[in-house]
Amino acid sequence: MSHPPLSPSQTLGRLALIGLGLATLAGTFAYVAGWVGPQRLTPQRIIDTFEANAGSYPGYRKNHAKGLCVSGHFASNGAAAGLSRAEVFAPGEVPVVGRLAIGGSNPYAPDASVPVRSLALQLRTASGQEWRTGMNTPPVLPVSGIEGFFEQVLASKPDPATGKPDPARLQAFFAAHPESAAFRQWAKDNRASNSFANATYNSINAFRLVDGDGNGRYVRWAMEPETPYQPLAGEADDKDFLAHDLFQRLQQGPLRWHLVLTLAEAGDPSDDPSRPWPASRQRIDAGTLVIDRAQAEDQGACRDLNFDPLILPDGIEPSADPILAARSAAYAVSFNRRTREGAPTAPAGAHP
Repeated sequence: MSHPPLSPSQTLGRLALIGLGLATLAGTFAYVAGWVGPQRLTPQRIIDTFEANAGSYPGYRKNHAKGLCVSGHFASNGAAAGLSRAEVFAPGEVPVVGRLAIGGSNPYAPDASVPVRSLALQLRTASGQEWRTGMNTPPVLPVSGIEGFFEQVLASKPDPATGKPDPARLQAFFAAHPESAAFRQWAKDNRASNSFANATYNSINAFRLVDGDGNGRYVRWAMEPETPYQPLAGEADDKDFLAHDLFQRLQQGPLRWHLVLTLAEAGDPSDDPSRPWPASRQRIDAGTLVIDRAQAEDQGACRDLNFDPLILPDGIEPSADPILAARSAAYAVSFNRRTREGAPTAPAGAHP
């Protein structure tokens, strides 16, 4: 299906939506940790400020707030066992608890209004090795460092008069960050799929696989669907169509994705999530993710899980990418905040 080219304002709007879906928490923690700005701010103060801007939804995750729980298993084919001693890559099956979500902090946002989708997983072997990973539909980030994240949050702050980011401020931000070129091109060309089931989810950050002899190799990974991609056509009347579609598909049978590892070569950046690796890099299909059940989050096993990307098994190590540490710490702030708040509470005028 062909689509008319986006106007400059539409392109900026899409960039803002996608960028906020990815960047808010990491940028927030950059300020909390004292890495950015003239004074150190407490997590309580910065999250209060963020919620004052974006809306307060007690009990919900502070980003990717709207989602549902899924479960199934990962069937490793053994193809990555030579690269990593992690048990999850040995031939066999590992149970999986996961979460599918859209970006943003509004748990009542219409699905079609948010172009970012996410898939978070917990894989736990029989011996207790655990791997948690949070993946998103964009393959890269718009910025390479923590300071850029914070600048993006400031640039994407909605104008009270319009409820949307100021285009001039966004233009200035992207002009000041030429490293966003790959992200901007992806956002311009990408069309969100019409289902959670046919989207590709990317690790974005790089990690180091370590084999039994201690040798390491940097990789990025993606969950690539067996379900054929179809673009979302226009606006959907059903604001919760992604969840409804997923339940309908699962009634017909399990859904499958392939865990594809992309191997870095010398010179490929492992600490810069804004820079894509060449398409010619070696790819390894390490196995199949099988999802056979979905539940509303308040009823599912994912409800109380913090999908911290630094919870890794022996055989998978973080890269030096500073965004990974920021993501991990920000997820902890969000988790602690929402668990203290108790059961989710709908704001006045909201309709679940």
